[in-house]
Amino acid sequence: MAPHLRPTMLSDLAFVLSVENDPANRPYITPWDRTQHEGAVRFPDFRHFIVEREGVRDGFVILQGCRSRHRSVELKRLVLATHGRGLGRACLRLLKQMAFRDLQAHRFWLDVKAQNQRALQLYASEGFVEEGRLRESVRVTAAAGADPEGAWDSLVVMSLLDREYHLRQAQGLEQPTAGAG
Repeated sequence: MAPHLRPTMLSDLAFVLSVENDPANRPYITPWDRTQHEGAVRFPDFRHFIVEREGVRDGFVILQGCRSRHRSVELKRLVLATHGRGLGRACLRLLKQMAFRDLQAHRFWLDVKAQNQRALQLYASEGFVEEGRLRESVRVTAAAGADPEGAWDSLVVMSLLDREYHLRQAQGLEQPTAGAG
């Protein structure tokens, strides 16, 4: 079943924090505290959604820049509890549709840790173009027995422009989807 996105409620934040702090997700994100998520739920420039399938919560997403006069919308966060079943791709397609159709974005962009090869491949296969790298811009948690100061990772900035999205639609690469609430 296809995922559905519904607005996050404050009562969902314990779930959001648990998914964000899951050891399978932590290497790929910089977790927020509850106050940051509350702000994203309440502030009109953000869209904070729960990902659901068949009424069961399976992750969350955050968009930022939804009121940008530059029409540049950022995919701030996409975090799932279930991996390897195509849910990330299905969510990304919903989010692209929302960004370009509903929010009238000119540019839909994101940054992703360079070590997150799976996400990099997904974004590239969905039409996102690498714009550049912010070299060693985020500290990552040190592995057991490693330098306690941790290591550094780079962020890869990627984007998709509205004309690229519409070309993908014309080529049949972007199918209309339901599921945004």
